[in-house]
Amino acid sequence: MLIQCTKKLFDELKMIPGEPDGEYEPLLAWHANFLKFGREKFFVLVNDKNRYAIVLYGLKAKDKKRFDTLIKDAIREMFQAESIKDEVIDKYLQTTSSMNYAKTKDRKLVARLNKACEEVHFGERLWDPNVIVQVGMSKWISSMLVGEGKNAYFKPNEKMYKDLQDFLGKPIFDTEALVLKVTLELEHHSVWRRITVPVAITFPELHEVLQTAFSWQNSHLHDYEVFEKKDDGSGWKDRPDLNLVCSEESLSYQGEVPMKMETGLRLKDFAKSHIVYNYDFGDGWKHIIEVEEIINDYNVNYSTCNEGEGDAPPEDVGGEMGFETFLAIINDPSHEDNHQTKEWGEMQGYEKFDRQKINWLLKKI
Repeated sequence: MLIQCTKKLFDELKMIPGEPDGEYEPLLAWHANFLKFGREKFFVLVNDKNRYAIVLYGLKAKDKKRFDTLIKDAIREMFQAESIKDEVIDKYLQTTSSMNYAKTKDRKLVARLNKACEEVHFGERLWDPNVIVQVGMSKWISSMLVGEGKNAYFKPNEKMYKDLQDFLGKPIFDTEALVLKVTLELEHHSVWRRITVPVAITFPELHEVLQTAFSWQNSHLHDYEVFEKKDDGSGWKDRPDLNLVCSEESLSYQGEVPMKMETGLRLKDFAKSHIVYNYDFGDGWKHIIEVEEIINDYNVNYSTCNEGEGDAPPEDVGGEMGFETFLAIINDPSHEDNHQTKEWGEMQGYEKFDRQKINWLLKKI
C-alpha cells in the first residue's frame, strides 16, 4: 500500500519519506495529511482512485509508532461500518500487506486531499472525541458529491463500492441483516417502527437510525439498557444487566448496573437480549427494541424502514403528559394557542409519519 504524505504529516510522525517501489494500482494508494484545529489533531486519508476519505483523531505518541497497523485497522473498521464482507476486507488488506510512505507529487490528488480536509472542519458535529477512527465523519465526507470535470459528479463511497467489486470480482456487501420492531412506550398512543438494519450496525449507528425513524433531532443524551433472561428462562430480568452509555461523563455515575461505553459495540452481539433505548432523560422517552428476524438476503448496506405507525412527540414537549396537552391544543382549531403551538411543534421536529422520507434520510446516514 502506498501512503503519499504531506510534509506536515511527515514532520508530525517524525518519519523520513521514501520512494514508491514501483507502480501502484490507485485503489491501493492513499494521500494523507495532518491538520490541527486548536489543540485537536486530525489525520486524513483519501483514496487515490475514488476519493473515499478516512479521518483519524487524537493519535498519541504510541499510536504514531504503529502507524502501519493503525492505517490497516482504520480501513478495516471503516469497511466493516459500510457492511463490506470480512473476506473482501481481508483480501484487500492482504493484497496491500507492505506499507510504503512517499512524498505527495500529483497536484490534482493533493487538491482533492485538501478538499476532504476542509470538510473535516464542517463535520465537527460528527466528531467523536472518544475514538481514533471517526466513522461517522468519514462516512459523511465520503457520501458527498464531488466533481470529476465536465459537469460529472459522483459519491466517493459509491465509487469505492464499485472499485472494490471490480477489483475482487465478487459482491462485497454482507447480506445478513436484523429486522427490528421498535416501539415508543406511550400509554395512550401506538407509535412504532419496523426497521431492517445491517447485521454489523454499532450502537452509535443504531442511535442515528432511531433518531431518524422517530423524527427526533439528537438534542439530548441517550443510553441503552440490556436485559438478559431470568435464570429459569421464564422471561426477562426486572433489572438490566448492562447499561450502554454515550458519554464518558456518564461513567462517573456508576451504580449497581455495570456501565460501558457504547462505542464499537455491535447490536448483533446482543441480538438475543431485550434492549431498551432511552432518549432525553428529562422527557424520558423509552423505546422497546425487539429483534424479530435475521435475514440473509439483504442487498444494501444501509437501514430501511419497512413500516410503522403513529407520530412521535416533538422534542422538549414535557414527557407524555406534555405530549397529551400538545395534541389537545393542535387538534383544537378554536384554541387560542393552536397556531403558535403548531409552529412550535414543527420547529421541534414534530411531523406526520412519512416512511418514504424516513428511508430517504436513512440512506444518507
